[in-house]
Amino acid sequence: MTLHLPPLVIIFTILCTAFASLLSHMALAVFNDGVRPFLLDFHQGELKRPQMSSIAFGLSAGFIFGLGVPIAFSSSVLNPWLLFLPSDILGIISPKKWLAPILGAAWGAIVVFSLGAVTSAATSLPVNFLDAMQQMSTPILYLFAFFPSVAIAMQFGKLRGSIAAIISFAVMLVIMKWVPAINPGAAAMAAGMIILVIIAIFQEFKNRKEAKAEAGEEDAEDVEDETDSIFAANAKRLRKYLPMFMVMGALLAVLVNTHKFGGGEATSYLLAKGDYANAAQVDFYRALGFIPLVVTTAVASGAYQIVGSTLIYPIAYLLPNPILAAIVGALLFGLEVFVLSYLAKGLSKLSTVRDASDTIRNAITLTLEVAILFGSIAAGNAMAGGIGIAVVGGIYALNEAFGRPIVRMAAGPVGVIIAGILFNILAYAHLFTPLAAK
Repeated sequence: MTLHLPPLVIIFTILCTAFASLLSHMALAVFNDGVRPFLLDFHQGELKRPQMSSIAFGLSAGFIFGLGVPIAFSSSVLNPWLLFLPSDILGIISPKKWLAPILGAAWGAIVVFSLGAVTSAATSLPVNFLDAMQQMSTPILYLFAFFPSVAIAMQFGKLRGSIAAIISFAVMLVIMKWVPAINPGAAAMAAGMIILVIIAIFQEFKNRKEAKAEAGEEDAEDVEDETDSIFAANAKRLRKYLPMFMVMGALLAVLVNTHKFGGGEATSYLLAKGDYANAAQVDFYRALGFIPLVVTTAVASGAYQIVGSTLIYPIAYLLPNPILAAIVGALLFGLEVFVLSYLAKGLSKLSTVRDASDTIRNAITLTLEVAILFGSIAAGNAMAGGIGIAVVGGIYALNEAFGRPIVRMAAGPVGVIIAGILFNILAYAHLFTPLAAK
């Protein structure tokens, strides 16, 4: 397994990280959702650059090395954690505007020119832990399918969540038995999302009916006026830089269209298998959970998401060529930025939708934590059998006991990398015999 990147991917990876770093420096956009709320204070001078840099690094480092790097190694597909979390940091650290895109471009170059060499070198080791990490793909692709059921259980109760899970499982079985051309995980996820949307719509109508009975029209208008006054200034600032966002949209769309860049954990593995339609479907459902977060934090902080609403992923996967992708990406980002305040105003009236969005994100995190842990344990077993499971699982358990210095989602992949290095050292010292040699 090697990470081979064609020239178009190399060029647009470097362009994307360069421009993303520039936007980060200008406090206009970052990838990390946790960093974005601090950017308004940074832009206004209440947070100094060293403080902001420390916040960005602290919130991003674990995901870069514990999630972005392992996924790229195991799938041979680039991802936003690997490219854009570092560009967030580099843009904020940069003391000069002209230096930010240079630092971002340098990071992009490091990624595209070093990952291939590293993956090639790994194949010559006694214990090829990068190939073992491909074991992560199956748990992610199948367990991720049940995040809608988990979200339903979190928000609408155990009974509805259980029914949704049973239906999703039944859909998975039917697809595996009679429609093998379709990814069963994606089909099960689609079923779960349909159920979630139906329940949320009915709940929204119920809530609105109850709210109308309790509050008059004047109270609703007061809330709208207050919302408009809060969002207007930040939305206007973002619209001022609309051409820059359109450039970012065009660059990103071309990179996504190459199918060497995936927007999510599951989609990275689907793209690696050439399953672009299901990758688009998975990222579309994921976008449903993140659009409200992106919109509300953008108008509240005056900073947008580097990858926009994330709808660029499912669209660009399916477009026929990079030129069309660039045009669509530019137009999509321009439209998103232009309508931010209107979307935020609309979302302020849809309490169930907002709550569902938060629940979906929490459910995604929970299911991915379980899937990545199972995948990491499987990778440990592929490397060294039972002792591999012990080392990877032990590192995960110690991380929990130490108060999670490594974020939970990244602890398993970090454990696989540490175990891989350890077993190779032991193999060279003739203290461990690789499974392939037995």
